[in-house]
Amino acid sequence: MLRRAAAGFLAVSQLSTVHASFVPVVWARGNLFAQSPMFRAPARALAMAAAEGQEALDFDNTRLYPEASLVTEGMLAVSDLHSIAWFEYGNPQGKPVLFVHGGPGGGTAPMNARYFDPERYRIVLVDQRGCGKSKPFAELEENTTWDLVADFEKVRKLLGIERWQVFGGSWGSTLSLAYAITHPERVTELVLRGIFLLRKKELDFFYEGCGTNFLFPEQWEAYTAAIPEEEHAGGFIKAYGKRLRGELGDAEKFAASKAWSVWEGSVSRLVVPSREAILAKWADDDFALAFARIENHYFTGRDGVAGFFPREGWLLEEENLARLQSIPTVIVQGRYDVVCPAVSAYELHQRLPGSTLHMTTTGHSSFEPEIIERLVEATDAFANSEAVATGGKL
Repeated sequence: MLRRAAAGFLAVSQLSTVHASFVPVVWARGNLFAQSPMFRAPARALAMAAAEGQEALDFDNTRLYPEASLVTEGMLAVSDLHSIAWFEYGNPQGKPVLFVHGGPGGGTAPMNARYFDPERYRIVLVDQRGCGKSKPFAELEENTTWDLVADFEKVRKLLGIERWQVFGGSWGSTLSLAYAITHPERVTELVLRGIFLLRKKELDFFYEGCGTNFLFPEQWEAYTAAIPEEEHAGGFIKAYGKRLRGELGDAEKFAASKAWSVWEGSVSRLVVPSREAILAKWADDDFALAFARIENHYFTGRDGVAGFFPREGWLLEEENLARLQSIPTVIVQGRYDVVCPAVSAYELHQRLPGSTLHMTTTGHSSFEPEIIERLVEATDAFANSEAVATGGKL
């Protein structure tokens, strides 16, 4: 058992480098993995201060704006159970923008405000239920897409904002679309990145061995080894769910949270970061727990439909997209994104003929330089206008 645990830990600690001599190993389950010293992450405050995907990058030569000072922040009670944290940066008299973070469960960081000119934008960041500084931490009860949509409306009213730009990537694109479909009159523009429509084929591509595993076999091996082989046929989302909900005890829960999170962190960039950089963020105890638990909760969904949507493919239904046709929309998508594959961005663009789609030579992360370039290009173009025409070019 000790050998299996050590071998499993070695596998995940080497994930960011492809080794010609890579030997299949078994991921450790239980206390040995959870307590392994290399997975004792930095303090929660330090881990949460770094944005998802930010690890070990130099932004001096990118188009990101300098980090803006925090103007104000607060906690808003949105139910008897949940209170959410919100933060405001930039110019209080500027154009309002809502930054919608990914995951779900990723939380926000001051870095997220750098996509916007702080002199022209009033920048609002919100930690969604259960993550970041929101409370209770990693809570799954009363935590659905529609709860989050309602929370954004409560924040908007609290801050006295009539309409705002909505900016989101990955799961943030999912939630931004859901919010805009529900409240189109409140959205001036949509800036979306790494499109995720939460369909079964997308989840299967990434989590069930139908796509990403062909490109990252050693990382996939560690992800699958966290689950006993006899459970593989029943699906990894289901098997991880039992563990992340705590049904098999805390040791299994913490081990599964790190395996799930490190899998995503290891494949999110075209050029994979160092092992140390990946583990510092994605294997942090608190970040991994909220990220994995809440992601799996949403991807499990209800009645066999992920995201708590009424039906599979709800976001692409004609009636829903008709509500977005008048909203200027820019889509930025990594051509080599193996977390949210490019087909979803292309399908959304085809159904929103007025949208602009930029395919970039990147992976998934919003912090890859070409993605930064296109995102800031969009926010700069929209900064002084309620509506800017988009050209629909690839």
